[in-house]
Amino acid sequence: MCVIGKDRGQAVALLLAVVVMAAVSVAAIGAFSSRVVNHGRAQTAADAAALAATIGGQPAAQRLASSNGGHLVSYSESGDAVVVVVDVGGERATARATDGP
Repeated sequence: MCVIGKDRGQAVALLLAVVVMAAVSVAAIGAFSSRVVNHGRAQTAADAAALAATIGGQPAAQRLASSNGGHLVSYSESGDAVVVVVDVGGERATARATDGP
């Protein structure tokens, strides 16, 4: 006796589930890698902006943040130290620089 009719179509449903899981995994990996890249870019922009600010003040920090694809979120000075926060693509990074030794 042959019972082929009962099991027909199960492979298609299983294959569809595997394809959906693979697509979700690829999308999640893409979103995560985008955040990692944006955080690295934000840190680079913040470092450059803080260093520029030690010589040129807030206008220099703004220029450097913009030229690195970000925008200056906050800027503060305390003595010879400068602290900046820069946003790039929704990721924020903070950097501190001093003009002294």
